[in-house]
Amino acid sequence: MQYSRLLTGAIVLFACFQSMATHIRAGEIIARQVSGTLFSFTFIGYRDVDGINFQNGTFDFGDGTTYGGMGGELIPWVRFPEENGVERWEFTLTRNYSAGANYLVSYTEENRNADIQNISGSVNTAFHVETLIIIDPLFPNSSPFFTVPPIDQGVVGSVFEHNPGAFDPNNDSLSYSLVVPQQDGGIEVGGYLELNDASFYENPAAGNSAGTDRAMVSIDPANGTLIWDAPGGATFNGETNLEWNVAIKVQEWRIVDGFAEPLGYVIRDMQIIIWDFENEPPELQLPPDTCVIAGDIATAVVTATDPDNDPVKIEAFGGPFQVVPAATFSPDPAFFQAPPASLDFAWQTACDFVRGSPYQIEFKATDQPSVEGLDNPPGQSSFETWKLSIVGPAPEGLTVDGVNGAMSLSWDPYECSNAERMQIWRRVGEFEIDPTCNPGVPENSGYELIQTQDINDLNFLDTNDGVGLSPGSKYCYRLVAIFSHILGGTSIASEEACDSLIVDLPVITNVDILSTSETDGEIRVNWTPPYEIDMVDFPPTYNYELIRTSGLGPGGNFISLTTTGDTTFVDSDLNTLDSAYSYRVILYASADTDPIRVDTSQQASSVRLAPSPQVGGIRLSWEANVPWSNTVQDFPVHYIYRDRALRDFMDSLVLIDSVDVTLDGFSYLDDGIDPNEALGIVGEEMLNDELEYCYAIVTQGSYDNVLFPEPLLNRSQIVCAQPNDTIPPCAPIAISFDANPNLSCEVQFVCESNALALENVIEWQVDETSGCDDDIQFYRIYISDTENEADFFELGTTVRTRYIHNFEPQIGNPDPDIEDQEVLTSLAYCYYITAVDRSGNESVISDIICNDNCPQFVLPNVFTPNGDAWNNTFRPIRDNDQCPRFVEDIVLTIVNRAGREVFRYDTSETENSIDGLEWDGTTNGGIEVPAGVYYYSAEVRYVRLNPEDANQVVKGWVQLIR
Repeated sequence: MQYSRLLTGAIVLFACFQSMATHIRAGEIIARQVSGTLFSFTFIGYRDVDGINFQNGTFDFGDGTTYGGMGGELIPWVRFPEENGVERWEFTLTRNYSAGANYLVSYTEENRNADIQNISGSVNTAFHVETLIIIDPLFPNSSPFFTVPPIDQGVVGSVFEHNPGAFDPNNDSLSYSLVVPQQDGGIEVGGYLELNDASFYENPAAGNSAGTDRAMVSIDPANGTLIWDAPGGATFNGETNLEWNVAIKVQEWRIVDGFAEPLGYVIRDMQIIIWDFENEPPELQLPPDTCVIAGDIATAVVTATDPDNDPVKIEAFGGPFQVVPAATFSPDPAFFQAPPASLDFAWQTACDFVRGSPYQIEFKATDQPSVEGLDNPPGQSSFETWKLSIVGPAPEGLTVDGVNGAMSLSWDPYECSNAERMQIWRRVGEFEIDPTCNPGVPENSGYELIQTQDINDLNFLDTNDGVGLSPGSKYCYRLVAIFSHILGGTSIASEEACDSLIVDLPVITNVDILSTSETDGEIRVNWTPPYEIDMVDFPPTYNYELIRTSGLGPGGNFISLTTTGDTTFVDSDLNTLDSAYSYRVILYASADTDPIRVDTSQQASSVRLAPSPQVGGIRLSWEANVPWSNTVQDFPVHYIYRDRALRDFMDSLVLIDSVDVTLDGFSYLDDGIDPNEALGIVGEEMLNDELEYCYAIVTQGSYDNVLFPEPLLNRSQIVCAQPNDTIPPCAPIAISFDANPNLSCEVQFVCESNALALENVIEWQVDETSGCDDDIQFYRIYISDTENEADFFELGTTVRTRYIHNFEPQIGNPDPDIEDQEVLTSLAYCYYITAVDRSGNESVISDIICNDNCPQFVLPNVFTPNGDAWNNTFRPIRDNDQCPRFVEDIVLTIVNRAGREVFRYDTSETENSIDGLEWDGTTNGGIEVPAGVYYYSAEVRYVRLNPEDANQVVKGWVQLIR
């Protein structure tokens, strides 16, 4: 850490300052992880040279071990040359901790310097700073350090600014807050006064620089700039300069699985010297925040002017000056220039500098005032933060080749060796991206992340997760390199590479909702013939079977609708109000003779529109699962239609606006109608909170293939909502289990082929109490395998007041129609229901109801291991009504009459299962035991709702007959 140069450039001359100080002005502890649990700690302290030297204070490693102090080892101080009345002292100690944990490291010493204005009796008040480190193998970490020294100064009545220039070597996010300075661990300085305390001001009500309001002290939590508007002068009493102390806490944060996890922190105790003369701070002019590609040279020109036209000196601090090769600025060392002053910044970047968050460069401008009666008076400073992002260069050499229903990708080795992973992004159709320092793939580009793999793997075969890709679609790909998971950082996206598969199957082009109804909805489905099919292998004529499932997909339980030689079909008698629908087309060749089933098209769904009422407006969002792209640069807009009453058909709605989805995504806020002559709208109409509004969306899409028409226009269902509708419906009542056979333990015990499929059937009623909203759109069913409300998650939805649960629940997958859904294996679940209205408001939860299993485990009392294929092993009874049910684990132990163990079976061992539990009359070592009576003990754990009911010990005897 280049503190020597920083101190020279940042501490202002104190030639006229005759200090009354006795000792410590400021300091902090910086922690650096050397490896594993080995850490080094550097305490950096500042003292007044007219006071006593640093003494043998106490350094506490936070694990019960200390260094220094009375009778302890002498601290290895390093003393730096005096610079205008201030000395920097520091020492470094190392510690190898015995285990991962949190350690609060601190340094405490007597005394602070005298006459600190906001610390009563400061000369007799101890100085204490601390740093928290967290040793965790998952979180390798060093503390942030500071590039701007902790002594700064300002003048009475003018805004004071300071920035510590913190830099985190692990690229963790930092937050800043002001805390009370400490005099010992957990003990704040007694009688501490905030900088804006009324006693410092002649007129406390007008203490700011404008004289219009009370003085304010704040710190920007994001960039750490401390602002004191403004230092008061009531306590000077003829003195030309006075001192104040503040403490800044810098907290580290790391993003883990999308959540910000707090790590360690550093508390810096700093000193501010305020002078009693008039001066206005200089003003900095910075270029806009920017980024450069690793390997390029980052440059900037920073200028500063001064309201008093005093000479100005510009300095630069921050992370780029702490790496190799380091950034430079010129002139260096900085000197005072006639305004406008200027500074040239330059940094030769490299791959090692790529990180997820921008580098913060702090520019400090200090003026050189002329004050009568003072020789070389200190200047006033101002700070500005410039953010510079370093991103990785774009991956190169991407090629795409369509083969056998998949796309084969390959690319060149990536030039930055510190990159760890490569992302593969896909979309249908070409999409231009501005390559000018725009890392990653921009939002609303229609690109989908389909794969992340090791950076050294230079190939990928895209099979669409085994489902296959759509014939005719132009699939376009881009690569993005991802850097260290600790430092983060991404590259510019590669150039786009595209290819198409031949159109040898039907291709769906429209799933267009013609009318909206709970019972009489209609959807028109259009598709194309297989234009490029091999007519030798699959001769004409061609027929098409259209199949359908509910929901957006993917997958589902499809039913057949029709088989036709046409390429269009109107699907009717649908609940398009409450459900989306998805379709596929099966192709049959040689339809006039013996039809050959060729293959199936890709799945395409209807457009599903959802409203979300807000204050003064309604937010619309929509989605569709289709093989074409609905984010097309040539056809970027989706159209918004509206009316004040629910209609069945789009013809009754009026076009009110459009959305460029390449910019704004699939979202629109309707808060009234702006004048738009192109749409035939005159004047402005604000939404009325007392009215219900109905909407529909028309999307535009494309396959980016000349064989297909474009744009592909598809309409959503019509949906209604009311502005400011935040009143949810009442919760369902009288929730209960249906009187179905599964609740009978006798039925649960029926074995194998005679057993009924397991299911819990839940029923409820609508609360028709006056005052409840009656616009219920659907119900949500929540499930948990405990009675704890916090453990519930969404199971599914229904428009009815009855729900059949007969599949294994999966968190985040509330869709009972997913293909290959596993059948239910346990009845031990709790449920509650909520009602959701058409505006998306969800009711409070219903009562919770729970069902439990009726477990059973029965062993026989005789077996005959004689090789006759009948009763040869000792195993659980599986006949009639005594089969094992809801058994999760078993530990079976068998002993002889002498109590000696002859056989043991534990299903918790990897190779063992419950179905494999049987004893053939031999020991675990394979030795045959004699005929006779043996005793068993089976520790059985069942699947039960209450864990306290889950364990049972089954004991008995069995006779072995040979």
